[in-house]
Amino acid sequence: MHRFGHYVPMWQAACVTGTSGSLFSRADQLERLGQGQFDVLVVGGGITGAGVALDAASRGLRTALVEKGDFASGTSSKSSKLVHGGLRYLQQHEFRLVYENLAERQRLLDNAPHLVSPLPFLIPLFGKDGLVNRSVARVYLTALWLYDLTGGIRIGHRHQRVTREQALDHMPTLEADRLVAGFLYWDARADDARLTLAVVRTAVLDHGAVAVNHAAVTSLTRDAGGRVTGATVQPDGGPAIDVSAKVVVNAAGVWADDITALGDGVNPHAITPAKGIHITVPADKFPCDIAAVIPVRSDHRSIFVVSWGDQVYLGTTDTAWDGPLDDPSCLPEDVDYILEAANAVVNQPLTRADITGVWAGLRPLLAPQEGHRAPSERTADLSRRHRVDVATDGLVSVTGGKLTTYRKMAEDTVDAVVGQLGGERRRCITKDLRLRGATGGGRFRSGTGSRSGTGDALDPAGEIATHLAGRYGSEARDVLALTDERPELLEPLVPGLRYLAAEALYAVRHEMATTLADVLDRRTRASLRDARAAADAAPAVAALIAPELGWTSEEAAARAQEYAAAVREELRTAGLDPGGDGAGGSTSGASTGASTGASTGASTGASTGASTGTEGADGTMEASGPNEPDQPAGRARTHTRRAAHTPMEGDIPMERGTAAGRPS
Repeated sequence: MHRFGHYVPMWQAACVTGTSGSLFSRADQLERLGQGQFDVLVVGGGITGAGVALDAASRGLRTALVEKGDFASGTSSKSSKLVHGGLRYLQQHEFRLVYENLAERQRLLDNAPHLVSPLPFLIPLFGKDGLVNRSVARVYLTALWLYDLTGGIRIGHRHQRVTREQALDHMPTLEADRLVAGFLYWDARADDARLTLAVVRTAVLDHGAVAVNHAAVTSLTRDAGGRVTGATVQPDGGPAIDVSAKVVVNAAGVWADDITALGDGVNPHAITPAKGIHITVPADKFPCDIAAVIPVRSDHRSIFVVSWGDQVYLGTTDTAWDGPLDDPSCLPEDVDYILEAANAVVNQPLTRADITGVWAGLRPLLAPQEGHRAPSERTADLSRRHRVDVATDGLVSVTGGKLTTYRKMAEDTVDAVVGQLGGERRRCITKDLRLRGATGGGRFRSGTGSRSGTGDALDPAGEIATHLAGRYGSEARDVLALTDERPELLEPLVPGLRYLAAEALYAVRHEMATTLADVLDRRTRASLRDARAAADAAPAVAALIAPELGWTSEEAAARAQEYAAAVREELRTAGLDPGGDGAGGSTSGASTGASTGASTGASTGASTGASTGTEGADGTMEASGPNEPDQPAGRARTHTRRAAHTPMEGDIPMERGTAAGRPS
């Protein structure tokens, strides 16, 4: 259907009226928040806070969680979306950290198979005259064996050597003249925002917790002795609520120091924020059917290239950030860094005009403690470990860590909470606790929706079922049920992307989405995949969800305009043209076409919140004498014909001698 010469989805043509009841409704949760005393109040709705709430509630504690923005609206929706051990940490001799990371990776694969899936990673090896530097090959080979032995092999695969031709099968635009061979190893991918949401919904729907988004803590309350006894919470659009709790947990990620300062007015500077940015490009512009690790010659780091269905994303940077915590802008120089790293290893370079989406997040890294020196001035070298502290006033704070280890962080935190509460010690059960959507085998199949046979008729290739299964698991049938009387809701929410109009309605009715950013940035990842398309679709999406949220047509139009302007400003700040012609600024560097001109403006495309848990800088290792430069994992060609063979140095043509020279 077309209106005024523009495409108008069928689902926009008719008004959607009425709402269905949901136990995960914000109104219901707000009402419960003010009732009685909680055993524990968690401040922060990122992956760490969500994990603490689930751990506490599953132990039988009366639990509440509040988040000033949306769930995962801060760091936890802006990570590299990987669940991994971190090859790089082996070089830093962080063997225990890698072991813990890999153990938690396996638990996530078991407990959330619809959101976390295995993913092979390619490490291309470059050289001169068909030979790889011996030191480079040995460093990688040793690290990969250690990775497997530390726990990497639990995923069901061990690393293997691949030939030049096999590497090109996965990344056909690699610079073939310098490519010699490669390694393949396995880790896992995750939708970080939906994982966080699943943890929160599991805590609320399965274990009786209370959780409210868009509700900021404005002060901590204390008893006569100065002990923290709760908090005053200011929900968006409602009166302040005094929440009483026996123990308050500060799980606010990069905002943790701000929460601590609410208590005694002193900022402890326990967090060193580090910014990481990613860019998204169409898959045909930078083809990669799995993931790859690309070393960066300039600073001995690495970036990831990750297949993402019809797109590929690349990142990340790792730079100190001293700007506003609510506004970690992606700047032109950040984009330059990624483009230059990527273009150094391919024969079809990316340009700014190819970029369809960007995102920037802040890692809540632990600041070096007094009396301890940091290994270097680089944030990439700061520890990815976590720390749980109990202040003299009873405030429990959890800081540091990463997405992969959120469950272990939560377990350690709730152990401290139980110690504060006293009484019978309650055992953690989250090691084997499956998340919402993972029940009943975890996977939704075509034809298992509420319509008998209709799902197959409307989805003959099973693409819709596969798409929904990878985002909702066994709850996909509930999303599909919304289309029983309105099959037009099976149309794309954003033209060119696979998200369905039904998913926006489901987000508002059953996932506590209350803004366009909640829907387009986190419940779907539309703005990360194609920011311009998401901005263009904002009016239609606002009109779709307006009746559910009680917006007038004027309010819907205003919210759409505000959202679209914020998304376009985010692109402009990154030196990208919001209209899509790539004219974001003057170009520098023939290989990248990257703008280096200064850009100003706030990055406000998504609601901010007290979220935590972004992965480390890259999790990959650095070789001395450095090596130069939603798609199902099952589609990847893994070359298992050599799986029984033990990879040895002789498999890879190497230069004679042991000097660590840089390949040309």
